[in-house]
Parts: sequence; C-alpha cells; structure tokens
Amino acid sequence: MRSARKPVTNLSISLTTPSHPPSSKSPPPIPSISTFPNVRLWFISNNLAFTRSSSTSSSGKPPEVDQEDPKSLSSVSTLASSLEKSSTAISASSSIRKPLSLWPGMYHSPVTNALWEARSSIFEKMLEKSDDAPLQTELLTKTPSQSRTSVVYQFSSDLILREQYRDPWNEVRIGKLLEDLDALAGTIAVKHCSNNDSTTRPLLLVTASVDKMVLKKPLRVDTDLKIAGAVSWVGRSSIELRMEITQSDQDENSTASDRVALTANFTFVARDSKTGKSAASNRLSPETDIEKKLFEEGETRDRIRKKKRDFNQEGHVFHGEVQRLKSLLAEGRVFCDLPALADRDSILIRDTGLENSLICQPQQRNLHGRIFGGFLMNRAFELAFSTAYAFVGQMPCFLEVDHVDFLKPVDVGNFLRFQSCVLYTELENPEKPLINIEVVAHVTRPELRTSEISNTFYFTFTVCPDRLEKMAGRIRSVVPTTEEEARRVVERIDAEKSYYIGI
Repeated sequence: MRSARKPVTNLSISLTTPSHPPSSKSPPPIPSISTFPNVRLWFISNNLAFTRSSSTSSSGKPPEVDQEDPKSLSSVSTLASSLEKSSTAISASSSIRKPLSLWPGMYHSPVTNALWEARSSIFEKMLEKSDDAPLQTELLTKTPSQSRTSVVYQFSSDLILREQYRDPWNEVRIGKLLEDLDALAGTIAVKHCSNNDSTTRPLLLVTASVDKMVLKKPLRVDTDLKIAGAVSWVGRSSIELRMEITQSDQDENSTASDRVALTANFTFVARDSKTGKSAASNRLSPETDIEKKLFEEGETRDRIRKKKRDFNQEGHVFHGEVQRLKSLLAEGRVFCDLPALADRDSILIRDTGLENSLICQPQQRNLHGRIFGGFLMNRAFELAFSTAYAFVGQMPCFLEVDHVDFLKPVDVGNFLRFQSCVLYTELENPEKPLINIEVVAHVTRPELRTSEISNTFYFTFTVCPDRLEKMAGRIRSVVPTTEEEARRVVERIDAEKSYYIGI
C-alpha cells in the first residue's frame, strides 16, 4: 500500500535587530543573521499537514529571495548550510548538510535553531582553530546597542508556529520560551565578546546563573510576541544580560512599559576555550540613562554575589539564624513525634516532592557538545509546574524564576535526576498565595556510585483568583523536618530579601 505523501509546510520566524554602524575603531560585526534587519528565515516541516494561504506561493514553496536586497536571507531547510541562500526545498537525502557545529540545533525549537545559525561562524572558527592559536587579548569597548538582538514570533499569522508553543490551556509554553531565551542570551554574549579576528581562538561562554525572570502578565498564544535583550553589565570575565519579552495589549492606550510581559537577568562567564580558565571579556560603555541604570544595578548584584560567596566560604552562622532554624524545626518534630496532633493545615516538605530521571541524549546538546542549558530549564520548569499542580489541586499560574545556578556542566550520556519539592509558601495575601518550588538536578554515575548537584532552580507559582474559588480547602504551609531542609528555606528567603534590598 502506498503511503500518502505529506504536504510541505512553511514556518517563518523574523529576526530583527536595530542597525548600528560600527565605529571606525571597532571591527565590523560578526557575520550573523542578527546583523541584518528584518531577516526572515524559512524552515521546511515535513511532518505537519497544513496549507498556508499567506506568505507562500501557490506551489507551496517559500517566496523567492530578492537577490538585489543584501538584507534578505532565506533558508528553507534545517538541513541546509547556515549560509545557504537557495529558496528550494532540500530533502533529507540531499548531499547538502549543516556544518557539524550546527547539528544540535536540528533537535531544538526553530527559534533556538535560528539563533545558533546566527552565531555559526564563531563556532565554526572554534572548531577549525588549533589550540595553539592565541587567545584574543585586545579588549574592545562596546555599547549595549551593538549586542542588542530580538526575535519576533508571528503567532497571529503563523498557525504552525502557534501550535508549537501552545500549552493545554491555550497559553504560551513557558518552558519552550526558557529555551529560546537562553539561546538568545548566548547569541548576544557571543556578539559582545567577539573581536572578529580570524587569527585568534574565540572565548568559551558559559551560562552561570539566571536571576529574577518575572512574568508581569499572561502571554497569549494568538498575539505576536518578541523576545529581546542586550548586554547590561560587564565585569572582568562576567557578562550580565537584560532580557525582555514584549507582547502588545488589546488596549490601544497601552504604553511601552505595559507591553513588557517578562524580564530576566542572565549571567555568563567567559573562559579560555583551551584551558577552561576565566578570561577577560570586552568592556561595556552604557550610553542612555536606562543603560546606565541597568549597569549600576548589575554592579550592585555583583557586589551582593561576592559578599554572599565570601560569607558562605567563611561559614558564619548568626545567632538569629540559629533561632529561625529551631523555630522551623519545632513544628516538624510534632509531625514526627505526635503525628495525630500535628497541624492539619501543614504538610512536610518531603511529602510534596516529585522526581523524574533521564539519560541525556546527543539531540539535547548545545554547540559546545554539552547539554543545552535551556533544555535543563525547560525540564525543571515542567517538573516545578507539576509539583505546584499536585500541591494546590488546581492549575497553578507561573510568576517567576527566582534563581537558577549552573554549578557543573551536564554531558551527553549522563544519568540526570530532577528532584522537586515545595520549599515554602507565603499565604499572607489570600487572593495571591505564593508557592515556592525548588528543583535540584543531580548528575548520577551508578558505575562510580556518585551523585553531584549540577543545577538548582527556584520557581514561584500562584493560583488565579477564579480557580481559588473552586478549591475545596486552603493551601497548606510546608514544614521542614531536618536541619538541612530548614537551612535551605532560610537561605532562599534571605536571598529573596537581599535581592530586592540590593536594587
């Protein structure tokens, strides 16, 4: 029996970035898709049956590229070269293939794939360069606008793209956006650190942490959405980026600030790609008042991080902290020793946990061959969401990613375990209860009988008012039973306070 041929459909994503001509003292920008304003990328999807009436020709092929317009690029297959300009579809059996460094992008979201293609020249140079090539030592001074990049999701007109990002409740899948934000942040960091010198080996950029990814309003899956970001602060080897997601309101009188749906701070660390040691990155010169304010906030956060690191290394414990630990553990002892008399409106932390495990596959790696940080955030978010769902009994509403630490790299083939729990709840406001979820990722090696923490994730959820009315009972408080659990609760609460005090 002959199988029906599946129709070819087109998926378009627009990458846009403001055009800023480089100064005479600065090298030309790296050749990337983000260099060209209003770039449109075309991908072929052979496993989705959908007929497009717009943005395609009558034959179902993507529109031809205007050869006279150097700002227009067209790529019609995820198997095509990153610089391929042919507008004809390429089958899986074609001899044309992606560069080796771009193979991982074929297994991630179309946006992540496009962003990795945008910085492909840098990673191709990293693969081609010998370890004997000198490290880039001449530091440049760049502005935030030189690294600013954005990605537009055309949800209003592209039904296939909309379907890829739709969750069961017809909202945008936050986990997939976390992947794309991480990919965009990496692309921006690469643009800032590049010196465009073909004789030197490029820096290796590693995601160190994510702070305060705050969702300010729900994201609609039927309205165009844009993610954007730029470098906001630079230390010697640390680079902080300010990321935003914007989506237009239905209110015609809405302002630019009203369109901001999510903000986040990503921190990267520059390392020598040969030795793995920290390396100096290009300097940053903020120009506008907003850029200067963000730079000052980055300085403040860096000082707080250093103080916290020194404090933890010295092992100080204040008397007040000891009392807080004792107070938290007192109720836990009642649960253990007198369970029949324990507070029915409370539950032990250990009884709120969920867990899942996986073997890290080659398709989940990034351009460096390690497991993609965005993939880890996506998996952690899905588990945190499920944990909050099981705890509350109603679909939770995501509020923010409080903090993410990338402590150790995760390699292909690693046995990775995600463990979650409700760390603490904040119930002072009955109309907006807060559920704080902790997810810890462990790299487990059964052969060596070892397990190491690779990542820690902290998420905050709430329950929408319309769902609060459907709940049979109130949200419970959570209680630690061990000193280690109590210490984690205290440290997380203090970290939240210090962040807001610091800025």
